[in-house]
Amino acid sequence: MTTDIASIALPGGERIAKLGQGTWEMGERGSRKADEIAALREGVALGMTLVDTAEMYGDGATETLVGEALQGLREDVFLVSKVYPHNASRRGVERACEASLKRLNTDRLDLYLLHWRGGVPLEETVQGFEALVRAGKIRYWGVSNFDTEDMEELFEVPGGDACAINQILYNVARRGPEYDLLPWGSAHGMPLMAYSPVDHARLPRRSPLDDIASRHGVSIYQVALAWVLRQPNVCTIPKAGRVDHVRDNRAALDLVLSAEDHATLDAYFKPPRSKRPLEML
Repeated sequence: MTTDIASIALPGGERIAKLGQGTWEMGERGSRKADEIAALREGVALGMTLVDTAEMYGDGATETLVGEALQGLREDVFLVSKVYPHNASRRGVERACEASLKRLNTDRLDLYLLHWRGGVPLEETVQGFEALVRAGKIRYWGVSNFDTEDMEELFEVPGGDACAINQILYNVARRGPEYDLLPWGSAHGMPLMAYSPVDHARLPRRSPLDDIASRHGVSIYQVALAWVLRQPNVCTIPKAGRVDHVRDNRAALDLVLSAEDHATLDAYFKPPRSKRPLEML
């Protein structure tokens, strides 16, 4: 295993790690702090330099943990955070960003996402994001939990086509985005960031995942992660709170599933044949 890692391109051409690290539910228990910090630092050392968090996680406690974990590593990391919809007004997004920067102990975010759609007009949120870009507080902005219709509406807003990425729930058990959202992203040069790639550890037991995992000598979670990573325009951010778990996730990037494996998974986790509303966790 090496620290060299596959990457995907943002619309402007900059490349980010295809396999990164999520932080949902981290930083919420003091007894886990040392393990979580060690896990994040190990992930960066293994090339998983895309690190995602949000002001919502732990009411800011997660951002604080991430800031501590990344001390001395900030220049090696592509750091992502997300703003609550109710904070996404023209001025609100600036205040929320400043608070996130303070908790993360950094002077800028590499990517700032609208966590999901709320009542604030998209045009106002885009204006706030663009002001942050001009101020050097963020480098790129994007969205999360946006379905195809949401993306189309965003692109009709002045400056909306500057969106860098859409973070969505996507995994082998939740394949709805394949029907129209993934094709829309490919057509518009819009990469996707898959969260909960192992379905928040809720993958079904006694499924073909077990047989495939047994054949490859890996876990069902590594199979599910390798399945998401097969998509050329998708990166993903599994969470790991222990060093051994991080290493397992990194190993999944080197796992190559066969055509037979994919056919078996398609027969059980069937691809969508019609539009399904985008799911959220």
